[in-house]
Amino acid sequence: MAGNAFLSIAKLVIGFLSGSLAVIGDGIDSTTDVAISLVMVFTARIVNRPPDKKHAYGHEKAESIATKILSFIIFYAGIQILISSIKQIFYAETKLLPSLLAIYVTVFSIIGKLLLAYYQFAQAKKIDSNMLRANAKNMRNDVVISLSVLVGLIFTFALKMPVLDAVTGILVALYILYSAFGIFMDSNIELMDSVKDISVYDQIFEAINEVSEAKRPHRIRVRTVGGLYNIGIDIEVNGNISLHEAHKIATNVEESIHRKISNIYDIRIHVEPEGTIHHNERFGLE
Repeated sequence: MAGNAFLSIAKLVIGFLSGSLAVIGDGIDSTTDVAISLVMVFTARIVNRPPDKKHAYGHEKAESIATKILSFIIFYAGIQILISSIKQIFYAETKLLPSLLAIYVTVFSIIGKLLLAYYQFAQAKKIDSNMLRANAKNMRNDVVISLSVLVGLIFTFALKMPVLDAVTGILVALYILYSAFGIFMDSNIELMDSVKDISVYDQIFEAINEVSEAKRPHRIRVRTVGGLYNIGIDIEVNGNISLHEAHKIATNVEESIHRKISNIYDIRIHVEPEGTIHHNERFGLE
């Protein structure tokens, strides 16, 4: 948060002093990163709350809700930059070349954002957080944005065409909007109780097949909670064995799945006698 606040202030101040709309747009984007960090801090407090009667599955989905909010913040920033850049192109006043200060602050921003993005990706991988990963991607996008601003500024000075600064601003805005859409779609995965990588179902079936006593796995259901898999399974076993033996088979299936898949939130296994007839079951995979 402190790093983004420093970079945003530097880019906004230098952007106004140098007269570069592209740098100002880059500064606005960094300002949204400060807002994003505030949302993340608040969300982290919610996610860490223990389960209660209203939230028996815990509060991990607050992360997906926060990620959704972040996508709207990023989208809003992109729209603002796009509108400002278009106005700059069609504005009637004579356009002046921006100051060289714009190039210096942009180079400084690229170095700072690279360090921040690397740190966020490392922390996201360490705790497997989609929210941190989304923010890291946003910071990585900021590096691309700053690089495009730098290239635009270089061409602006080389060709003595101030309008290129506004054109760069438009390109930056379009990239921000594209990034916001991607984050928005990713946040839908957990909120819609779905999975991003459907190969997890193949891994589950393979794990069940390794337990010979478990027959006809069906109604396999997987959703994500806080980036972890919440798995529901129905299996059939010999109807003449004891409850203790059936429980042992279910335990073996659970352990087999854990060996195949590491990031698991919970596994629930429903055991049925072999040959059970099922009528038009709506949920899960066969």
